[in-house]
Amino acid sequence: MTKKERIKNILAALDSLYPDEVCFLEYKTDWQLLFATILSAQCTDARVNLITKDLYKKYPDLKAFASADIEELEQDVRPAGYFRSKAKHIKECAAELITRFGGAVPRSIEELTSLPGVGRKTANVIRTHIYHDASIVVDTHVKRISRLLGLTDTDDAVKAEFELMKILPKDHWSRINLQLIDHGRNICISGRPKCDLCGLKEYCKHYNKGPVK
Repeated sequence: MTKKERIKNILAALDSLYPDEVCFLEYKTDWQLLFATILSAQCTDARVNLITKDLYKKYPDLKAFASADIEELEQDVRPAGYFRSKAKHIKECAAELITRFGGAVPRSIEELTSLPGVGRKTANVIRTHIYHDASIVVDTHVKRISRLLGLTDTDDAVKAEFELMKILPKDHWSRINLQLIDHGRNICISGRPKCDLCGLKEYCKHYNKGPVK
């Protein structure tokens, strides 16, 4: 089997296993998704959704976030972990969205990553779900499973993003993000994978070679 055929089979298997994936974070506006993604670093989407349910009622717009008392905002986002830096980034980000972008979340990767607390992963979430631009979001699940499937050969998220962009057809870029995240959360769980239930095990280079790290 050629590498091209192998990739085609992996993508077909993912499409069969996860045909209707949607964004796990709950949001109504572009900035709500941006802030939820900032909060999601080292935190589960389920917990972020619980936090933002009340957070977006308390702070209904960018102006409210920009003028928020930082210590109070820290406590509001405390359950997400790293609450001081996350609160600081969200407050500063809200102010910059107002002053630099007229209250709208920008579209380009360069403008997005110029915002406080926004790296390529967060930027690509916005590009994927707000602007529907084909983008590859590399989180811990995508990075780890891509390596297990032999799609990438790096532990660096940015390098993995560009490696995947080179080998995957563009119409699968945004789709594979959610598929691998779902697979990583429910089947290929780090340290305790359910290999017997895995529909991708025939492509996994570590299958039958001991515990998957």
